[in-house]
Amino acid sequence: MSAHNRVLVVMGSISDADTVLKCTDILKKFDVGFEAHVISAHRTADAAAKAAKTAKEQGFGVIICAAGMAAHLAGAFAAHTTLPIIGLPLSGGIEDGMDALLSTVQMPSGFPVATVAVNGAKNAAYLAISILALSDDDLAAKLEDFRSKTIDEIKQKDEQLQNMLNS
Repeated sequence: MSAHNRVLVVMGSISDADTVLKCTDILKKFDVGFEAHVISAHRTADAAAKAAKTAKEQGFGVIICAAGMAAHLAGAFAAHTTLPIIGLPLSGGIEDGMDALLSTVQMPSGFPVATVAVNGAKNAAYLAISILALSDDDLAAKLEDFRSKTIDEIKQKDEQLQNMLNS
């Protein structure tokens, strides 16, 4: 198992917790260790910088940053670490998530943020798991098993539909 096998999950506000819990639920199902914190890129800028700068030495391999409106939490973290950052833009604000999406994907060269869909908390977790699975064979096997089961479920649903159509 990799020495950097945990995920740091950061949200800009406690009001983001309902969406972010969908992410942490997936991490739990895959037995991926994580910590989750409320840290504001603007209101607690020093704490954000410190969390980003110390994440690797604390054993984190990926950071997920969830924020709404134009609060650019993911970018603030990317400025202070070379760990992979996954931006999770959240709905709300004037543009109902479009402002968060654009502020997350518009990063300058050399400071990338991988970005999932607005409110795409589950995919943020799956992407983090995929990254960690590159150096963790057990986690890679769990991910392969999950994908196989998902494919089987879709095939069963298609069979169900075909039976309904042919009845």
